[in-house]
Amino acid sequence: MSEWKAVCQLADIPSQGARVLKREGKVDIAIFRTADDQLFALHDKCPHKGGPLSQGIVSGRSVACPLHNWHIDLATGQACAPDEGCTGHIALKQEAGTVFLALD
Repeated sequence: MSEWKAVCQLADIPSQGARVLKREGKVDIAIFRTADDQLFALHDKCPHKGGPLSQGIVSGRSVACPLHNWHIDLATGQACAPDEGCTGHIALKQEAGTVFLALD
């Protein structure tokens, strides 16, 4: 069962960028912030070749993988057409500037 865990502050995540939550023995999590301060959390692994999505360019509500420019929807983790595939997404909330993830 997941529980909410505080992982960082909103100010720790650059606008139109990402912060990485390293997890030993598990896939790292990239926490993304859009230009209008929406937050999303995905596994930091592109479904194509495993590229680090946290190093990609955030545009609107998607991120471009730095390896092969696949665009991934930040809300769902789905690759945008014509590409196919999906990376995991994690529930996230923000309260008073603190970012929480639903983690096991």
